[in-house]
Amino acid sequence: MSQAVVRTHLLELADLAALCASDLSAPIAEVAALVTAAVAGGGKLMFCGNGGSAADAQHLATEYVVRFRRQRGPLPALALTTDTSLLTAAANDYGFVHVFARQVAALGRPGDVLFLHSTSGESPNLWAAATAARAAGVTTVALLAHGGGALRLLVDHALVVPTDDTAHAQELHLAIGHVICDIVEQSMVAAARPAARESSTAAGEA
Repeated sequence: MSQAVVRTHLLELADLAALCASDLSAPIAEVAALVTAAVAGGGKLMFCGNGGSAADAQHLATEYVVRFRRQRGPLPALALTTDTSLLTAAANDYGFVHVFARQVAALGRPGDVLFLHSTSGESPNLWAAATAARAAGVTTVALLAHGGGALRLLVDHALVVPTDDTAHAQELHLAIGHVICDIVEQSMVAAARPAARESSTAAGEA
């Protein structure tokens, strides 16, 4: 019985991953390109979500600041889910719907990118964050499922995993986030190599 549950879960996830590889490769690559351009231009990345999606937001922000697969310099990224004093003050004074929007309004600048993680697309605090991002000139990317919900219509780029299974959606959201980070890292490392060669050549000539 237990082995059957394991096989079913993993095989369903594999089938969904294959479907995402087929249907979402182009939009994921497009988002990776805009993130690469954003950080190259001095922008920062912000991440938010609720519950398990909050954990994904924190996980992915860490991959950029520390590293994913490669040794490279840190990239500016932060999760809007971690400051308990800020979150509780905003919730207490303005309501939970504003816990992310308040931070986006304070920190967001044109050239930044905000990632919104939601399996339903129906979280009011993410709607408010997307609206605040638009007002601040921040590009928005949503990782969604269940058809995308209302949030799909409020963002610049919606990556909708084609499933109504919340667990599989979160598993794929993390995988998609890793792929985007991997592409950004590859671009950083490739851009650093010519600069390093030029520096070495200049030093040799001197």
